[in-house]
Amino acid sequence: MDPKLPTRDEGMALLMEHTKAPGLLKHARSVEAALRAHARRLGEDEHAWGLVGLLHDFDYERWPDAENHPFRGAEILAERGYPEWFRRAVLSHASHTGVTRETALEKTLFACDELCGFLAACALVTPSKSILDLEVPSVRRRMKDKAFARAVSRAEIVEGSALVGMDLDEHIAFVLDALRGIADDLGLAGARP
Repeated sequence: MDPKLPTRDEGMALLMEHTKAPGLLKHARSVEAALRAHARRLGEDEHAWGLVGLLHDFDYERWPDAENHPFRGAEILAERGYPEWFRRAVLSHASHTGVTRETALEKTLFACDELCGFLAACALVTPSKSILDLEVPSVRRRMKDKAFARAVSRAEIVEGSALVGMDLDEHIAFVLDALRGIADDLGLAGARP
């Protein structure tokens, strides 16, 4: 673990300081879980990758416009002592920043961000409203429906899976599995008897 990094509790405190919307908090947790899973797969630092996932959008509620997000967040992270590589990863997840994705972490954050939001939306329209019952073919069908979750960029989901060197179905299944592990935290476990 990078000794310069705050603990997860400190990261969560920063997230909660700037983010109140339940949906954004759940998104942060989902991207954290997906990045932790990828870190395990690649033999990388789970804490570091997870913290990047947790904080990548922490400034979005206050500054949702492209002029400010994630730039204001990167400034706050710098003030709080987060290392340059961490801030660069946060900046790289948004295409409008012009920060290219070069490291495995940067590519993986980009690959998981839109996909996590899309999977949550897909889970909510299953009969059980549970990510535990969501399957890859259903996700792929929803991707073809342009009216469904229209704010989610399908092109970025496809591009992201290529960036991490995974087939699209494989990447969807991988992230889906990571999110199933925290289904209760995300409110996506559905109604169970």
